[in-house]
Amino acid sequence: PQLTPHAATPALPPALHPDGMVLITGGTGTLGALVARHYVTTRGARHLLLTSRRGPDAPGATDLAAELTALGATVTITACDTSDPDQLASLLDAIPADHPLTAVVHAAGHLADATFANQTPDTLHSVLAAKVDSAWNLHAYLTWREIHLAEFTLFSSIAGILGNPGQANYAAANTYLDALAHHRHTHHPDQPTHSLAWGLWDTTTGMTQSLNIAGRGRISGSGISGLAVDRALDLLDTAGTSVEPALAPVAFDLTVLRRRAESGALPDMLSGLIPSAASVRRQSRRAATADGPATSSSAAAVFAARLAEVGEPAREQWLVDVVRAEVAAVLGYPAGSAVDSVPADRAFKDLGFDSLTSVELRNRINSVTGLRLPTSLVFDHPTPRELARRVGADTRGTLGKALVREPARRAVAAVGVDEPLAVVGMACRFPGGVGSPEDLWTLVLGERDAVGAFPVDRGWDVRGLYDPDPDRIGHSYTRSGGFLCDAGGFDAEFFGISPREALAMDPQQRLLLETAWEAVERAGLDPAALRGTRTGVFTGIMYDEYGVRFSRAPDGLEGQMLVGNARSVASGRISYVLGLEGPAVSVDTACSSSLVALHLAGQALRAGECDLALA
Repeated sequence: PQLTPHAATPALPPALHPDGMVLITGGTGTLGALVARHYVTTRGARHLLLTSRRGPDAPGATDLAAELTALGATVTITACDTSDPDQLASLLDAIPADHPLTAVVHAAGHLADATFANQTPDTLHSVLAAKVDSAWNLHAYLTWREIHLAEFTLFSSIAGILGNPGQANYAAANTYLDALAHHRHTHHPDQPTHSLAWGLWDTTTGMTQSLNIAGRGRISGSGISGLAVDRALDLLDTAGTSVEPALAPVAFDLTVLRRRAESGALPDMLSGLIPSAASVRRQSRRAATADGPATSSSAAAVFAARLAEVGEPAREQWLVDVVRAEVAAVLGYPAGSAVDSVPADRAFKDLGFDSLTSVELRNRINSVTGLRLPTSLVFDHPTPRELARRVGADTRGTLGKALVREPARRAVAAVGVDEPLAVVGMACRFPGGVGSPEDLWTLVLGERDAVGAFPVDRGWDVRGLYDPDPDRIGHSYTRSGGFLCDAGGFDAEFFGISPREALAMDPQQRLLLETAWEAVERAGLDPAALRGTRTGVFTGIMYDEYGVRFSRAPDGLEGQMLVGNARSVASGRISYVLGLEGPAVSVDTACSSSLVALHLAGQALRAGECDLALA
């Protein structure tokens, strides 16, 4: 099928019966409220029944009812789960005989977006119930009661026709509405039914409000523009006069569609909107027939050939720029400044990527390179530079094998249990100003006491904290203890962590990051060079007394407290920051945790599970 232009001169369907009742499901939502106002001010409706999950308790419901009443309409707003056939039947049976049901607009909907692999029974049910179950229940009731409507309009979505990343459940639900309209058109031709596969309405509330910048960028990049509300309501009226049961009221940006057609990225279904697109597609198909099918392998060969033209010293940077350009496109950055706007070594997570945009980036990289990269690409290679190296390594042909420097991967043979292990780097933090192994050795040799006064740089009420009575709860009967210096001096930006996340993190995780980095440097290694190597992390960690002291998370830190205070995360955080691909294990065996972590690190090295270990 194709989407083709359709004359859409505003035209009003027949006027509604002045005594008839108009039912609008989702009537307190953004679109339902707009339709209700339109039916009163333009279509002459005088009796409205608006339903939603929350009914009169929905935000704005009271104001909406007052506004419609002032316009001369009788309005009832009720809470009804229209996906429940008994609730719906009870609601419709209660409509008074002097105001018979004459029009229905099913505008209810629900979003539970998730990539296809992450769809669950709950995300499917919640979306399908609002659209599918409610529509079928309306149809079944009308058929059973033999009610003849002047209008039965279903609010569908263009997502059901063109698809939309992360909305498999929503697309399926709306496709059902289109099919139901065809069913009624075929079996009940005297019952006017229309399913309208809407594009984006240009509103700032409702479902549109949930779109982030990347989401809006995806939609505009596909060629779909926002429909002005007045224009959308005109199209609603015009659709009511059509003999077609399913229509797609959508505003397209033809400039974007032409650009997509020129690049070969225009879906077949949209080719009818761009007259030249069909001929371009026919020419490409003829060329494919003559020269063989245009496959992903041929695209990979073209990409490899382009890369071959780039000199050896510049290849990695060229690949990085290719990836950065696609990253910028996914994030909706303006053309021209795109590459410079994307840091090559900044984590995708910090750039605002989620599971949906990660898959979209993977798809774009596949399209550009002809590769077949996994959906976990962005998580396995969390910066543009690392992803570029993966692209280079996977590029087809012998050229691809030497495109970029890959971390050496060699099989490590298992060795005997008595094989000596070398400790090549150490780092530490202890009370008494100890910030290195040398400091610790000096403290021991000098027989110095590491116990000192309470620190004054942590926001504590040092004076009020002390009380000589050991039985006074909430106080300390000593003025001294073993404290680390500059515990709050963590350089969050250096480790790619936001200040808010750093504040919520257990200080042990911050200290582990600092000492892990220092231990590697003291071994004479560049920590960044370990990225992608088989280096393991074994962390002995026992106490977690930081986050548990809060009965509720401090304001602004709710989303960071769980991971920031989980002992299991301590080793994984080091692996993530350094890009290590060996085992990451957190050990809690109480007082022996450190010893067990060191033991497991040695076992892993001797078994060949990793080449280097941080313990």
